[in-house]
Formats: sequence, C-alpha cells, structure tokens
Amino acid sequence: MRQGIEQSPFLNRVREVIRARHYSIRTEQSYTQWVKRFILFHGKRHPKELGENEVVAFLTHLAVKRQVSPSTQNQALNALVFLYRHVLDQPLGDIIGAVRAKRPERLPVILTRTEVRQLFANLDGPHWLPACLLYGSGLRLMECLRLRVKDLDFDHRAITVRCGKGGKDRVVTLPDPCIKPLKQQLAQVCKLHNKDLQDGFGAVWLPHALARKYPRAATELGWQYVFPATKRSVDPRSGVTRRHHLDDSCLQRAIKLAVRKAGITGQLPYVAPLFCHAPARTRHGHPHGPGAAGPQGHSYHTDLYACVTAGW
Repeated sequence: MRQGIEQSPFLNRVREVIRARHYSIRTEQSYTQWVKRFILFHGKRHPKELGENEVVAFLTHLAVKRQVSPSTQNQALNALVFLYRHVLDQPLGDIIGAVRAKRPERLPVILTRTEVRQLFANLDGPHWLPACLLYGSGLRLMECLRLRVKDLDFDHRAITVRCGKGGKDRVVTLPDPCIKPLKQQLAQVCKLHNKDLQDGFGAVWLPHALARKYPRAATELGWQYVFPATKRSVDPRSGVTRRHHLDDSCLQRAIKLAVRKAGITGQLPYVAPLFCHAPARTRHGHPHGPGAAGPQGHSYHTDLYACVTAGW
C-alpha cells in the first residue's frame, strides 16, 4: 500500500516541480517523504482537501507524539510550505509562523590542537585528505565531496566552491600542506578515469543542462570528482550507471571511528560542523590562533602542517 503511494502521480508531480527548480536529490527525497507522511497521517486524503489546521496538527504530532527535534520539525514545515506554494498553488497563511520551532543555542564543540593531531593520526585511506580539507579550508561536508578537478587552483592556492549553501559560489583557501597530497590524489583520479573510459563508462553527472550544451564535458578529466567513489553506481534519477563521488556517510563513519581510536571523550554529535567551522573560529580569535593568510583574507590553522606531516 505504501509502495503505491510512493509511486503515485501526485508524488511524481512533486518530484517534477522540485527538479524544475534544480533542488538537490537529497532535498527531493526529504520533501517527498514528508509529503507522503503528511498524507498518511491524515488518512490518505489529498492535500487539496487539507489546509492550515491539518498542517498544524501534523507538526504538533511530530513535536508532541514523535518528540522530533526542532530542526526536523522545521524541515517538515518547509516541505509542506513548498508543497502548497509551488505544487498546489495554495500558499499557507501566516499561522504557519506560529508553529515554527526554534533551534536552541548550543556552544560549539572545539577540539584542542593535541586532539586534532590525534584524530588525523587515526585517519587513513581515502578519508584522510578530505578531512584535511574540511579542517584546513573550512569546506562543508558535501562541498568537499562534490569538488571537481577543475575547481582546484594550485597556482593561486584557492578552491572554488560551486553551488554552495544558498546556491552561491565562493572561493576558499587551499592550504599549502594539502597541495602535494591533492596532486597525488588527482593522479589517481586520472588513472581511475582512464580505466572507466576503457570500460565504456567515464561520463560523470553534470548539473542542469550542461550535458546537452557541452556533450563532451562529462568525459573530460576536469569535470571528474576529486574524491570519486570506489565503485560505479546507478543514478537514481536517470538510471545511468556512472561513478559518483565518495559517499558522505563513509567519511563521517571514518571520522567518528578516528575520534574513538584517539580517545577523544568530548561530545561530537555530528562530524561536519566540527571541521567546517574551524577556520571561521580561528578568524574570530579562537585560542588556536590564525594561520598563514590565504587568498581574499582567508586563513587556516598553522597546526595543519603537523597533521599533514604525520598523516601523509
């Protein structure tokens, strides 16, 4: 029964609207799941028959009965706001603002220099270098994993982040200690890409309509991921078999395992914020102290040198 709802024409319509606005596949999966749960909660009634009261009842159920976090409740609210505004063309009223939960203020988790060195010393394999970029360049988790070869500028010590948070591009520092390891990584990417081409593959996913505008771009080395997956997989949207980037869950598990091996006992609920905010804290006077200045006034930790020397 639930499988029938998953493949219903209405949910397919929701997916089409999401894709027309170039939302990520993660947002598509999240929004469609919340719409499905909303429909099931109200006895499989069509959302056109439901309104603000039903939305409030569903969000209240999540908070009271399911005891979800404020961020989860807000995610469900965003999905329903999108549904009524862009799919049904029936925007919800101002009452929705009254049920939006606020995330409580939390103190950031900051590791000491010794803990950082111990963590990197326990990272190995394909996870060590992306973790260094998270820590040294201030990249977000998915920004790091989605990097393409052409986004690295060794001459200017810069990394171009494409379609970051809010769909914006920006430039971040490429730390000097990561240059040599990255060049070695790109050599491995080149070998892997040549093998894929020999096997009849080698075309990477391109955003929007670039694949039609530039037919040869998908097989060019510059568009390949800096951190490719070890195996090829089937694209859930197009059904095409291709090599994607390294899965974020693999990197998070590796870092959490390194934290346990290093004997770090502090509360680390989520990996990405631990690294992506490190340079920002440095620039705001964290005791780590600012490192060498990078392009556009960015900086990175001086102790990254010790981490790289010990890990590579």
